[in-house]
Amino acid sequence: MPSARADNPIVQTVYTADPAPLVYNGRVYLYTGHDEDNSTYFTMKEWRVYSTADMVNWTDHGSPMSLTTFSWASANAWAGQVVNRNGKFYWYVPVTNRATGRMAIGVGVSTSPTGPFTDAIGRPLVENGEIDPTVFIDDNGQAYLYWGNPNLWYVRLNTDMISYSGSATQIPLTTAGFGTRTGNASRPTLYEEGPWVYKRNGLYYNVFAAKCCSEFIGYSTASGPTGPWTYRGTVMPTQGGSFTNHPGIVDFNGGSYFFYHNGALPGGGGYTRSVAVEKFSYNADGTIPTITMSSGGAPQVGTLNPYVRQEAETIAWESGVETEPSSEGGMNVGWIENNDSIKVKGVAFGTGATSFTARVASATSGGRIELRLDNVNGTLAGTCTVGGTGGWQTWTTVTCPVSGATGTHDLYLKFTGGSGNLFNVNWWQFATTNGGGGDLITNGTMENGTTGWTVFGSGTLASSTTAHAGSQSLQLTGRTAAWNGPGQDMTSKLTNGGSYTVNAWVRAASGTPSAKVMLVVTANGTTSYVQLAPATAVNSSGWTRLTGTATVSWSGTLTGATFYVETTTGTDNLYLDDVSLQ
Repeated sequence: MPSARADNPIVQTVYTADPAPLVYNGRVYLYTGHDEDNSTYFTMKEWRVYSTADMVNWTDHGSPMSLTTFSWASANAWAGQVVNRNGKFYWYVPVTNRATGRMAIGVGVSTSPTGPFTDAIGRPLVENGEIDPTVFIDDNGQAYLYWGNPNLWYVRLNTDMISYSGSATQIPLTTAGFGTRTGNASRPTLYEEGPWVYKRNGLYYNVFAAKCCSEFIGYSTASGPTGPWTYRGTVMPTQGGSFTNHPGIVDFNGGSYFFYHNGALPGGGGYTRSVAVEKFSYNADGTIPTITMSSGGAPQVGTLNPYVRQEAETIAWESGVETEPSSEGGMNVGWIENNDSIKVKGVAFGTGATSFTARVASATSGGRIELRLDNVNGTLAGTCTVGGTGGWQTWTTVTCPVSGATGTHDLYLKFTGGSGNLFNVNWWQFATTNGGGGDLITNGTMENGTTGWTVFGSGTLASSTTAHAGSQSLQLTGRTAAWNGPGQDMTSKLTNGGSYTVNAWVRAASGTPSAKVMLVVTANGTTSYVQLAPATAVNSSGWTRLTGTATVSWSGTLTGATFYVETTTGTDNLYLDDVSLQ
């Protein structure tokens, strides 16, 4: 394995290829293909989703779409892209049409960036035997679907994103537009496949895999979305143990990021690839610099908060473990054996953690979780013993004391025990002396029923087994106004002028309302409202994270403060889970 300091490739549990990043709601969602183990061809049956808030710790959301999503598809779950529009997420992918035997472009759709996705139209959107769709929505709202190998095509998508106007148009592959290839009379330009089209400062970019094989990444620019294109040069030279490459570029939190794939994992190669990322800066004239593959990856954006629940499958680097769907929702880490480990990067313990809690399951006799700082054999901050629970999905919670965890460190969860599989881990969380690392919310996991919670306005609160994590959430029914929501009294807990960060997972019982987190503060007879997390669309098919940071201040004596969750309009029933306010 590469050095323990390496963070590329960014997924180590499976082989991933063809990265397609999407920035949404303060996170980067990364959509990939999945190369099956020991592949000797592009054997790909499903797509995968990962996400991050800091570019180094990536949460595994599993596989929300596969070949079986498309009843008309027979094989080849190849390179696609997701775009967000109309409150929905559209995943354009090339697959083999069973009826024709040709590659065709299908569309999956979901109301959540992590799925599940369903077939949007029950048939191919477009089919001409070519591959690698990319979608770009221009400033005027016109969307374009581009695809192609050996040619390059586009259609103008309608606003429904699942139909198009006119017919497929072929973009002329000129040497001026896409560079000159030598030694292949049938392919005179460098363009090969994998286009990625976007717009920056009024200039249109088409970044693509160039010259097979082995491929490099080149790019062209244009003053309009359909050209004419001008070839600009190399983005990433031929490197990395895979004879293909595939680009994806986004801006996030003030930085620019280039995603690609290589063969850097053990057993890796042209058919067992791995997605990686580099941070870069555009040149002053808008050109893209030459980017080199690295094992270090992108720098961390901010830090990770250990005092809110973290999914065990949020990983910067791992050794030995795998992930699987959890009976409690989402994914869990499994196939844990002696001396396997997970690194979580840049964990901000602050003034110090005093305990560690994990959600675990074991069909054997369990083992131990060692909490190591900065190295897999680094300072031991605590050890949690995991016993047998009677099944790999029979979950229980274990807690152990922690000492010496102050400041910011890389955290290693080192797993020890006997032979064979030891236990599974679903989530973990640290706490301080006050029980929550400064968390002001009582019973934020909802595992103690409605304890600590009241209704702000009208409605009825009850426990529900429709949980984001753990076994329970809160359900609010009978709302009579949009501002009605589950709440907690904060009057004695707030500091004037303090900055507070909220995390809350919300789900609608029906409909697609927009939910937000609020704080109502009354001081000296004056009432004011602070928005802690901006309005975000939620739905009934999955959980949506509301997060934000706000400064809370008042003049005079504070006589009342209530934390609550509301919707912008309507009275849809809501579920709430895993809430923290720090």
